[in-house]
Amino acid sequence: MSVSLGLGHDQAQTALEEALARRGVTVTSHHKDSVDYLHAPERFLTVDLYHFELKYAPWLYRAFYRFTDLDHPVNFISRAFTWIGLGQFQRDLAELKPQVVVSTYWAPAAVAGSARQHGAAPFLNAMIVTDYAAHFHWVRPEADLIMVASDDTRAELLARGLAPEKVVVTGIPISTRFAPLVGADKAALRQRFGLKTDLPLVLVSGGGTGSYRALRPLLDVLSNLGQRVQVLILAGAKSSGVEQLGGATLHHIGFTADFPELLAASDLVVGKAGGLTVAEATALGVPLVIYEPIPGHEEGNAAFIERQGAGIWARKLQDVRPAVRYALAPETHAEMRRNAARVGHPDSAARVAAAILEALERRGDIR
Repeated sequence: MSVSLGLGHDQAQTALEEALARRGVTVTSHHKDSVDYLHAPERFLTVDLYHFELKYAPWLYRAFYRFTDLDHPVNFISRAFTWIGLGQFQRDLAELKPQVVVSTYWAPAAVAGSARQHGAAPFLNAMIVTDYAAHFHWVRPEADLIMVASDDTRAELLARGLAPEKVVVTGIPISTRFAPLVGADKAALRQRFGLKTDLPLVLVSGGGTGSYRALRPLLDVLSNLGQRVQVLILAGAKSSGVEQLGGATLHHIGFTADFPELLAASDLVVGKAGGLTVAEATALGVPLVIYEPIPGHEEGNAAFIERQGAGIWARKLQDVRPAVRYALAPETHAEMRRNAARVGHPDSAARVAAAILEALERRGDIR
């Protein structure tokens, strides 16, 4: 079970399937988007409103995020999602009869719990927390297994009352292609893609949808660092090609299957702080400079990175230039790389797969 709010939720599911296949596990999987279970008014009040707020009123979404991060009687959102879409969910469960339901978003895990209460055949209700901060919505006691990004995330969930035996630190599952790239030869990778080996390489994180509002101002800053850099623009690239903007050589690439190798070749990630982006960058020991993360959950990711010394959260545009220069300076860059690698989980998908299989074995569902 996923949700069409960014690409990270689907990518985490795909990574889990890769890891199960590598273990030789035969899986019959059915991908479902929980948004498809919503009626038009429900979709308008949730998904459509979310996108509207991010585009036109980020401050409003930040206020909503903070308000709903509390357990109080007025906070009905978390409780409402225990029944929204329940009917279609029950019909799918009756047809598919799954051994496990894996949710990469909190809402379907809540509905799955309600479905079991209403007589659905027993299944393992597993949830993967795809951010580094444990918002109240992720506090799902109805889940049997909750897999989280870090020790900090686990501590937050336990402090909010979840049973310790349910919460396992696995890392956010990322593609199995990343693990073999740990410690890869950056110069060789750059030569493979026609990039210079003697200039810093910055990868811009603009999110999977390419709707990053701060992309242009960020590129203007990178073009005026006072040192030459190469910049990779993936999501948000209007066309492919190379452009010289001040001291920055911009490589407009767009969507590419070579993202893991390009990230491994990079010295720094600059931009948003999606959970999957942070997981991928730290897995490869690549520091981050974060600017204008999505209010709420991405701000929690940014705070985690800054707290761990694996990057810098630039709160204002004028802070980006000194932050990038600081992060690229040899001594501080080496320290940030070590810190990023320390909190990264290159084998996260394998750890998630193992946790699910162990839980199924304990239930007697597999041998």
